[in-house]
Amino acid sequence: MTEPEIYQHIRAALAAAPRNQYTAELHLQMIKYADQLKSITSKEFCEGVGLRQSFATEFSKMRNLTQRLKGAGLNTEQL
Repeated sequence: MTEPEIYQHIRAALAAAPRNQYTAELHLQMIKYADQLKSITSKEFCEGVGLRQSFATEFSKMRNLTQRLKGAGLNTEQL
C-alpha cells in the first residue's frame, strides 16, 4: 500500500469513528501503519492525513509504543 493510500485509509477510519472515539481511532491507526510510515516525520504524517501539527507528538508516541507492543506479541496486521 502506498503512503497516499494509507493516508486515505486513516482519513476514512477517522471520518467513520464516533465523535467520542476520534482520538482512540487515531491512535489505533497510527499503531496499525507505524511500520509502513517509519521513514516519514511526524510533520509529514500530519500533513498527509490533514491533521493539525499538534498531533505530531501523538504520532511519535504511537510509533515508539508500537515497537513495545510488537515486542509483547501484537500483530499490527490484525488491527
